[in-house]
Amino acid sequence: MVLHTPSALTPPEDDAARPGRDARPGLWSAAPRALAMWGRRQWLAAAVVAAGVGLLVGISTVLIPNGWFSREIATTGWDYPVWVVMAALTGLLAATYVAPVSGAASSGPAEARRPARFGTAGAVLGWFAVGCPVCNKIALFALGYTGALQWFAPAQPILAAAAIALSGAALLVRLRGQVWCPTGAART
Repeated sequence: MVLHTPSALTPPEDDAARPGRDARPGLWSAAPRALAMWGRRQWLAAAVVAAGVGLLVGISTVLIPNGWFSREIATTGWDYPVWVVMAALTGLLAATYVAPVSGAASSGPAEARRPARFGTAGAVLGWFAVGCPVCNKIALFALGYTGALQWFAPAQPILAAAAIALSGAALLVRLRGQVWCPTGAART
């Protein structure tokens, strides 16, 4: 009798086929599945919110030149990519709260609180990250002009990374929830 023992180097088969394993997909594999389930309504919401956030942040931080606001310190090379990624992540995250066409809620309020807080924190940090360090009244008041340049400006790339990480994590959690707990009909 020959016993077959899987090698540690042999990749496992589908998680659902292995006994004792949960059939639900992991955090990373759930995201593409959830996005594939989205309808026109969710994609439209994502595009509208991303454009709105992009315009709001872009105009207020003068990444989009305008006559309403001014910027004393020039933009850096990473401001624009962070701005675009933050707008896209915020749009996608907002779209996870849009109900499917069937009228069912995308998830209940109890499940939505933590990702919403992370997403909000990510958007606010992103705004601070791409803004002018001395045009930010909070940083200017707390640190003064010199302090804003010496302390706040060097911290902006860290804020940008934290903003993208928080918004990305919130989006992944929401997308995983859409795969793990899909809503097909309204709750009674």
